[in-house]
Amino acid sequence: MALGIMVGYFVRRMQLKWLDNVQIGFVWLLLFLLGAEAGGNERVVRWIASLGLEAFAISLGGVLGSSVLAMLLWRKAGREGGGK
Repeated sequence: MALGIMVGYFVRRMQLKWLDNVQIGFVWLLLFLLGAEAGGNERVVRWIASLGLEAFAISLGGVLGSSVLAMLLWRKAGREGGGK
């Protein structure tokens, strides 16, 4: 990672438009390999239904909690003259 940062520092003025496509390709490759590894693990496959339910519950709680707190902050900022 440090080597990548150093290379990026020295080539930052160059036009590297093709690099975005390479990065996206590697991200897709890593996601595919992660899925293949998870699919090959019998324990993960057995627990996939409950893992999905837990992930849904955590996501729902995070979205609802963030929404409620954002609404409260929005109202408080509006009362104090911070909003329009």
